[in-house]
Formats: sequence, C-alpha cells, structure tokens
Amino acid sequence: MPKIVRFHKLGGPEVLKIEEKPSKQPGKGEVRLTVRALGLNRAESMFMRGQYIYQPNLPSGLGYEAAGVVEAVGPDVDKSWLGKTVATIPAFSMNSYSMLGEEAIAPASALGEYPPNLSPAQGAAVWMQYVTAYGALIAIAHLTKGDFVVIPAASSSVGLAALEIASAEGAISIATTRKSNKRAELLSLGASHVIATEEEDFVARVSDITGGKGARVTFDPVAGPFLENLAQAAAPGGIIFQYGALSMQPTPFPLFTALPKGLSIRGYTLFEITQNPEKLPAAKKYIYDRLADGRFRPKIAKTFPFAQTAEAYKYLESNAQVGKIVITVP
Repeated sequence: MPKIVRFHKLGGPEVLKIEEKPSKQPGKGEVRLTVRALGLNRAESMFMRGQYIYQPNLPSGLGYEAAGVVEAVGPDVDKSWLGKTVATIPAFSMNSYSMLGEEAIAPASALGEYPPNLSPAQGAAVWMQYVTAYGALIAIAHLTKGDFVVIPAASSSVGLAALEIASAEGAISIATTRKSNKRAELLSLGASHVIATEEEDFVARVSDITGGKGARVTFDPVAGPFLENLAQAAAPGGIIFQYGALSMQPTPFPLFTALPKGLSIRGYTLFEITQNPEKLPAAKKYIYDRLADGRFRPKIAKTFPFAQTAEAYKYLESNAQVGKIVITVP
C-alpha cells in the first residue's frame, strides 16, 4: 500500500506520521498521481499548527505541491492526461486533497505541466512560488520596467520567484533579509539591492535607492509591526501586498502614513488566480514560457527523502534555506 503523511493533532513537525493507506481510484474531475517529488511550503507548516487561513479536519493530510506522473483519470477527465508528467497547482483545500504521499489524488483542474528541462524536484518547486508572485506583481500591480519593488523575506521560494519576475520585467528589486549573511547569494540570484533589516536603516536605504521616490510595489509575507516601515518606504499611490503572516504578530494599520500617501494595503493569496478559471491559463502560460526558455529556474535549497518528512519541515521552519525545500520519493 502507498505511504502517506498525516497528523492526528495540532503541532509542529513532530506530529507528522507516515502511514499506509489503500490505493484510491480517482473520481469525477480527479486524477491519480504516482508522486516523484514534493515541494514544501510555509502554508503547510502553519496548517499543521492550526495557524493557517482555514483549520485542518483531523486526522489530516497536508501538502500542496506534488510532481509526478498521471497514472489514472476519473470517468469524466480527458484521457490525454494519462502518462503525462505534471505538478499540482495549489487550487484546493488541503482538507479536500493532500499531496504528501507516494501516491496522490488531485483535481484535474489543478494540474500543470512543466518543461522537460526541469527535474521532478524542480517541477515540485514551480506553481506555489511563481503563481503567488505572478498574481500580485503582474496580474494586479502590472509591474513594469523601472518600477521599484520591495521584496521582504526574499530568500524564500516565493521571494526568489518575485526576484526573477522583477528582473524579467525590467523592474528594480529591493530584497530584504534580517541579516547580511544571505546578501551575496541574493544578489547572485537577481536582487538589484539587498537590505539587512536588523543591521541597516530600512526606510533610509529605500529612500537612497529610489532617489527619494519610494517603492511603488511591496510584496510582503511577514506582516507584523514592520508594516509601518514598509508604508514609510512606499511611494505615494503605492501598493503593499500582504500575502502571509510569518511574524505571527499583530499588524497595526499604518493609518497616518497611508493617508497622505494614498497607499493601498491589500490582502492577497494565490487562490485569486488558481481558483479563477479565467485568470489561471494566462498565469500558467507566463510561467511555463519563462521556465522553458531559462529566464526562470527554481532554486532547490535542500532535498530530503520521504522517510525524513518531519526533518524536512523542521528545516523549513529554521529559516536557514535560500530557495525551495523538496522531498524526493523513490
């Protein structure tokens, strides 16, 4: 029987258990994947702790991103999917579908092919990071040449995707990280500028970089009290995307900074794109084309074998990585 990962109570990676479960046949609108690699995301870590945007129904599986081969399709699914190499796009609740296993049932609407120049590990590092960044920066903010964009927590997989998108569009990226030990690597990965927020005056540095104009776009997964600094560094009429809560601290609205600047401070998740059948095809094409021609290349920080799933999530929570953490399946 295929192995899957589940948890029976809320907590950190120590609550994860590898269990065996009978193989399932896909139902209406579904496919079954033989999984080759799994991409890890902070959303899953928050989900297992009960800190995500929805609560798990226990016992629960988890996992948004699986790369593998379609081995079976539901009765109403196009049979041309059979045998294709695909990766799953986060477009579903983990209470309905969970990817973390040797085998997974997934909605056919959440499948995305990835170019053959990518390995399964890289394929598992595509859709969460690139669609999240694409939706905010391209579909909504319409990032363009010469724009200044602040990217906090830039060493995350989504942060690196945002750096690549900014570079591809000719924008000027200002990556942030807490300490300067990641500066050189972030610059090598495409950041135009890097600010170590615990060592430098963030607002003053952004002002220097932008010639006093401020950043038109800010793409922030951290939230918390630092939002005031982001608002101070923003350009008049700028937009700040809040797409995460890594700080796990209260996030006061910076009213007296936002008012005179006319700032837009906007909650955002990739589900605005992935659950919209009118918007998702454009996102898939934008990302696929740039993966195929080499402008985008997912960076793998570290891989773990399936048996070390708990250790992989512990590493994710350490914040030591630059790029995506991936579990490989034999």
